[in-house]
Amino acid sequence: MIRALVLTVALALAGPALAHRVNVFASVQPADAGEVVVVEAKFSSGRIPALGEVVVEDAEGRVLATLPLTDGTARFPLDRGAAAGGLSITVRTDDDHEGYWLLTPADLGEGA
Repeated sequence: MIRALVLTVALALAGPALAHRVNVFASVQPADAGEVVVVEAKFSSGRIPALGEVVVEDAEGRVLATLPLTDGTARFPLDRGAAAGGLSITVRTDDDHEGYWLLTPADLGEGA
């Protein structure tokens, strides 16, 4: 009985927190002038955020770029020197939803 009550309360409290999360995916893709990182964001409902910002940080937590998120996407050139230790990519939508993606050195094809 107590477990059921605790679970119910935990789910009720987690609901609003989960509602402020946006799913983020980032990958490296070839481009005409080298490589780009493509960032995509959407909600679990499938809705795509219209506006927001993307903050890119290196492995040391230094901000490398702040980019606009437009129609759920952003792109930026990959600087392999700055990204050698990996990248942290945080998306914040215009309605205060937030999510992140980590690109590890392995994801970046270290040595490629």
